[in-house]
This record gives sequence, structure tokens and C-alpha cells, in this order.
Amino acid sequence: MNTNDVIIRSEKKGEYREVENLIRESFWNVYRPGCSEHYVIHVLRDDPAFVKELDFVMEKGGRLIGQNMFMRTVINADDGRDVNVLTMGPICITPDLKRMGYGKLLLDYSLKKAAEMGFGAVLFEGNIDFYSTCGFDYARKFGIRYHDLPEGADDSFFLCRELIPGYLDSVTGVYQTPKGYYVDDKDVEEFDRLFPPKEKLKLPGQIFG
Repeated sequence: MNTNDVIIRSEKKGEYREVENLIRESFWNVYRPGCSEHYVIHVLRDDPAFVKELDFVMEKGGRLIGQNMFMRTVINADDGRDVNVLTMGPICITPDLKRMGYGKLLLDYSLKKAAEMGFGAVLFEGNIDFYSTCGFDYARKFGIRYHDLPEGADDSFFLCRELIPGYLDSVTGVYQTPKGYYVDDKDVEEFDRLFPPKEKLKLPGQIFG
């Protein structure tokens, strides 16, 4: 990986559609036939929980190759408190540059900036095989449960990283996904018509059908 021509910077309003297309290309047919992530970020940018200062894109040689963004949310602690935390994503790298180290570079930078802003922890849904290299562990090890997940169900997708050491030491409770992430399939379909046609495929390993 050559990082000499790589720049990580804030997303600009004039490139929103280009970033949405980048996300669409990255997620298409990965977790479901087609994808919804490009519409999710379109909606989240106007959400009060969206952290504008942590909305990043990655450029390589003047080409947009990656993006990441964060949302404010809470843990409903068992002692009655609401503990402020972040969640993350969509995060992506253009398909032709995946598994080359660019994603880790972008994520490490993003997490450093979140820590500098004083945020205490990040919780989100991801693959431990990749995200453990960036300091994430299973959220259950921090005493945090995923909302609406039945007791005993597989929670290996639910990850956490403290940005302030010890931030979650006295916390147990239930993490809440920001409501903005829940989008209607009909709205996704309508939004997707604004992009070049792509074939939806049902592939092995997809989580949603």
C-alpha cells in the first residue's frame, strides 16, 4: 500500500452523491441483494445525532476511495443512566482496493479524531476478524448488551472499543442503535433509481434476504 498520495479529510457537500455511489459500489450484493447503505448515509447526514466533525472521506491520487462517519447514541445503563457513546458506519473502501490496508488506515485516523473530541467509546456491528486489529473487542466483555437481542443469541457481531480507557468500567446496560439507521425498503428502492442500474443477486453468505 502506497500512502504517499492518500489524503483523509472531511466530506464536502458537493460530493455527497459521489460518496453515496462509492458506498453503493462497496456494499452492493454483500449483505443482501442490492444494498441500503448509500441511502442510510443520505438520511443520516440530516439526523441530529450525526457528528459532522467525524464525517470523513479518503482520497488517493485525487480519487475518492473510502469514507467513514459516526453517530451519537447511548447505552441505557442498568443503574438508570444514559451513557453517551458513538456508533459508526457505513464505512467503506472502493472494491478494487479492499484488503490492502486502506480501511485500517481510515479507521485508525477516524478513531483518533473521535478520541480527540472527547468521546468515550464506540459500539457498532462488525466482523471481529478485521476490527480487532483496530482495538475492538466483543461488547459483551464490557457488560454491554445489544437491544432487542434475545438472551443467549449470537452477539459476536456486536463490537466495542473504549476511546477513553476505563470509560465503561462502571457501566452495564443496553446499547441503542440510532433510529436513523432503520430505513424503509420502499424508500431505498426509490432512492436507488437515481443511480446507474445494477443487478441484484442473492449470493452465499448474505445475512439478509
